[in-house]
Amino acid sequence: MEQYFNFSYEGMHHVLTESKMALNNFRESRSAFSVALNSNARMLCFGPFGDDKRIPFKHVFINLGDSYSTDTSIFTAPRSGVYSLAVTIYSDIDSPINPFVACANLMVNGHAVAVLPEHTSNDHEDSSTVVVAVGLKAGDQVVVLLPAGCVICDNLSHFNTFTGFLLHTTDS
Repeated sequence: MEQYFNFSYEGMHHVLTESKMALNNFRESRSAFSVALNSNARMLCFGPFGDDKRIPFKHVFINLGDSYSTDTSIFTAPRSGVYSLAVTIYSDIDSPINPFVACANLMVNGHAVAVLPEHTSNDHEDSSTVVVAVGLKAGDQVVVLLPAGCVICDNLSHFNTFTGFLLHTTDS
């Protein structure tokens, strides 16, 4: 009976150790962030500029895994996998200083993955959204650029957002 108990105990201990390791791996693989341009009570605009600028998303809703840096406005993929990335931009063209359009580029390692154009029309506001699923390798860097001549405006309503999360990991 004692031998059976020891054998059962060792088996259960092995399963428990494997389960703990799997849980730790799962926790380490979690990656999600969601940020907005700012948290100001009044409408503030970013741009226009004479050249492309990285959009400084400073208001953090969530940064699970700490892979988004508010200092650099860069998301660095912590693990290789498939990620969902979403960007929404907004501009209040009714502003007296703003005859420009809202536009942005979602960039991975310096290459445009998605372009968010919005052209001025008869409305008083411009906005655009893109959601993409992309394969990233650990260390890949994702940013949102404001192209030259474009402008975005935000306040406490958080019209301008950048969100990403890991859908699943891959081996490469």
